[in-house]
Amino acid sequence: MEKIVQTAGRDALGEFAPDFAHFNDDVLFGENWNNRDIDHKTRCIITVVALVSSGITDSSLTYHLQNAKNAGVTKSEIAAIITNTAFYAGWPKAWATFNLAKQVWTD
Repeated sequence: MEKIVQTAGRDALGEFAPDFAHFNDDVLFGENWNNRDIDHKTRCIITVVALVSSGITDSSLTYHLQNAKNAGVTKSEIAAIITNTAFYAGWPKAWATFNLAKQVWTD
């Protein structure tokens, strides 16, 4: 897999919050996402589950759903992942996530 490079932190917050931008781009995505102890597809699934469990259903979840799709997560897999997560994290969170996932897997 090619190295993941992220610039969203610097692009959005570089001048306002340079330390946060550094941690986002260089540590979270640079070091963590490029760590090979967990394969990319599994890391994508874990991230989606963590965001859903936290109630994060904004553009960051959409980004990570797309990332999961790009990593090979199928429509049936994401449906099963969201359904399983619903029992532990909450039904309304799953509904919100399904609305986003439908858009990602329809594109």
